[in-house]
Amino acid sequence: MEHTSNADLRTQADAVLARLVGDGTGTARLREDQWRAIEALVAEGRRALVVQRTGWGKSAVYFVATSLLRAGGSGPTVIVSPLLALMRNQVEAAARAGIHARTINSANTEEWEAVRAEITAGEVDVLLVSPERLNNPDFRDQVLPELAAATGLLVVDEAHCISDWGHDFRPDYRRLRTMLGDLPPGVPVLATTATANARVTADVAEQLGTGGTSDALVLRGPLDRESLRLGVLRLPDAAHRMAWLADHLDDLPGSGIIYTLTVAAAEEVTAFLRQRGHTVAAYTGRTENAERQQAEDDLLANKVKALVATSALGMGFDKPDLGFVVHLGSPSSPIAYYQQVGRAGRGVEHAEVLLLPGKEDEAIWEYFASLAFPPEELVRRTLDVLSHAERPLSLPALEPLVELRRSRLETMLKVLDVDGAVHRVKGGWVATGRPWTYDTERYAWVARQRKAEQQAMREYATTAECRMEFLQRQLDDEGAKPCGRCDNCAGARFTADTSTGSVDAARADLGRAGVEVEPRRMWPTGLPAIGIDLKGRIPPREQAGAGRAVGRLSDIGWGNRLRPMLAPGAADGPVPDDVARAVVDVLAGWAKGPGGWAAGADGAPPRPVGVVTIASRTRPRLIRSLGEHIAQVGRLPLLGGVEYGGDAPPMSRSNSAQRLKALDGALTVPPALASALAGTPGPVLLVDDYTETGWTLAVAARLLMGAGAEGVLPLVLAVQG
Repeated sequence: MEHTSNADLRTQADAVLARLVGDGTGTARLREDQWRAIEALVAEGRRALVVQRTGWGKSAVYFVATSLLRAGGSGPTVIVSPLLALMRNQVEAAARAGIHARTINSANTEEWEAVRAEITAGEVDVLLVSPERLNNPDFRDQVLPELAAATGLLVVDEAHCISDWGHDFRPDYRRLRTMLGDLPPGVPVLATTATANARVTADVAEQLGTGGTSDALVLRGPLDRESLRLGVLRLPDAAHRMAWLADHLDDLPGSGIIYTLTVAAAEEVTAFLRQRGHTVAAYTGRTENAERQQAEDDLLANKVKALVATSALGMGFDKPDLGFVVHLGSPSSPIAYYQQVGRAGRGVEHAEVLLLPGKEDEAIWEYFASLAFPPEELVRRTLDVLSHAERPLSLPALEPLVELRRSRLETMLKVLDVDGAVHRVKGGWVATGRPWTYDTERYAWVARQRKAEQQAMREYATTAECRMEFLQRQLDDEGAKPCGRCDNCAGARFTADTSTGSVDAARADLGRAGVEVEPRRMWPTGLPAIGIDLKGRIPPREQAGAGRAVGRLSDIGWGNRLRPMLAPGAADGPVPDDVARAVVDVLAGWAKGPGGWAAGADGAPPRPVGVVTIASRTRPRLIRSLGEHIAQVGRLPLLGGVEYGGDAPPMSRSNSAQRLKALDGALTVPPALASALAGTPGPVLLVDDYTETGWTLAVAARLLMGAGAEGVLPLVLAVQG
C-alpha cells in the first residue's frame, strides 16, 4: 500500500503534469509506469533506465521529477541531449510547468557566462547540455566539476548513443562515465531511449552504473505504436518515386517528414516538389542553423506540407500532430527506421508511414559503412604522431600527418579519449602513453551487426508478415504481435499509381545533366609538415576555373546511372551513348548559361580552344573516348593528356593533405602536350571520369597553366558527394 508521503508526492506530480501539458482543469494524470519512474528518482534516489516507445512521455518523467526535486531543495537537473531541435522544444515545454531551463551548446556561446551565473545564483532548474560539451576542455575542467557537485538529477536522453552496439553511437556520450563518477552519493540518474534492443539496453545500463546493482530500476515497455499505419510501396525507379510523391503528397494527413538518404537527394526532391506546386522545405546537414530553425517552426505551425530531410532531423524533434513520415530510400537499420518513423502520430489517432525503397540504397549503405572505425594501422599511426609531438596537436595540424578525413579523425580521437589513450587539452590532443588494445573482435562484431541490420531492412521491405511486429522483434520486444493496421495486416491504403505527367516531369528533372564543380582555391593547412612547400591561397594564375559534371554519385537521377559505371572493378569501355549525349547537354548549358563563354558577359571565360585528358590506370578507354567525343562534337583539337610519371596514386577517402602528398610529383605534362599548349590562345577543357576531393583536377590545372595554358576548365562525368 502506498505511504501517505508518496500519495502526497503523487498528487503534486499530477499537478505538475497538468501545468506541463496545459491542462487547465487539473485532471491530467501520470500513467502508472511514468509514476513508477518518478517515484524511483524522487522518493528513492535511484538510477533508472527507461526504454519506452516514442511518445510514451519520457520528457514528462524528468520534468515532473525536476519540479518535485527542486521543491525539495535539490540542485538543478542536467539533461544531456543530442540535438538543438530537442533543446528548443524542451525549453518551451519546461516553461509551461514553471521550470526555468537554459542550454549550453555550440550555438549559444555568447550566453555561457550568463548561464553559469544563473546556475550559481540558483535560478536555473534545468540545464540542457550537448554531449560535445562534455569533452570541451574549458567545460570539462571548469564547469563540469561544479555542475556535478550541484546536480539534483542527471538525465541522459537518447541513451542508446552511449552504446556502439546501437545504431547511433556517439563517443562524446561516453564522457558521461566521468560525470557519473563525480556525482555525490544518492543523486538520481535517469537514462531514456526509445530505440534499444536487449543488447543495447544491457550495455547502456552497465555503462551508466545501473547494471548489476541492487537498487537499479529498468523500465522497458512495449514498443508498438498504435497510431502508426506502416506500408511499403515498391516503384520502378527514382522518377516514379518522385512522381508518386508529387501526386499523393496532399493525400497524406496533416504535415510530415520525407526522409532521404543523402543531402543531394533531399535538395533534388525539394526542388521537384516545389515545381509541382507543393510547399516543402529542405532540412539537411548543409542547411544553415537559422534556416533549420525556421524550417522546424514552419513544420510545427503547419506552414509547410513537409520537410524533406536527411537524418539531420532525427532525435528529439517533437511535433505531436505529425501526420506522416515517408522514406524515399531505405535506412540501413530497422532500429534507426523505427526511431525516425516514431516522429509521427504522437498526438493524433492515425499517422501514415511509408517506405519507398530505391535501387541506390545499398550503394549508399556501403559508402557510410566504409566510414566506420579505422583499421588498426591508421589508429597506431595517429597515436605515434601524437606521442612524438612536442606540443598538443589540433585537428588541422594532425590531419596532414594521418590518412583520415577530419570528421572521421575526430570521431576516432573521441573513442581513444574514452579508452584513455589520448586526452583533449587546450590547443588540441595529446597521447597519454597508456597501453591501448585495438579491439578487433568488437569492431568486427559491430561490422557484422551492421550487415545483419541491412539484411533486416531488405526483409522488412519484402515481408508478407506484420511490419510493426517485424520492427518490434528487431528491438527484442517480447510483446510483439500483429498490429492489424499495416498494409500486410489490413491491406494497402495507397496504390503505386502515378500520373504520366508527373513521371515525365520527374524523369526530365532527374535527367537534367549538369552540376557545377567548384575549384580548389586554398591549399590545405599543414602541407609543409609533410614536405610540400605550399600554403595559403592558390594564386589565380595557378587555379582551375569553375568546372562541370554530369551529376553527383549521390543523386537519385544521374547518380543511379553513373554509380555502377564508375564503381571499383567496373569494366572499362567507351563512353556510353546516353552519357555522351548528357556531356554534350552539359557543355551546351555551360556555354549558354550565366557566365558561360557564349553569354558574352564581362568576366565570362573565353571559349575553350582544346581538350586535355587525365591518364587513368583503371578506365583509360572511357576517358580517352570521352575526350575524343568532346573534341569531335566541339570541333576542338585533342591536345593530349596529363600523364603519371610513375604509378598512379590510389584514390582514397583520406584527407586533402594526404591526397596531395600522393599526387606530389606523380602527374606530368608530356613535352608534346606542353608544345601544343604554347600555341593555344585560350583555356582548355580538362577531362576526367570523376572527382572526389578535387585535388587531382587542381594539381593537373596548376601543371597545365605552368606549361602555358591560359586557363583550365574541368569537365568530369561525376562528383562524389
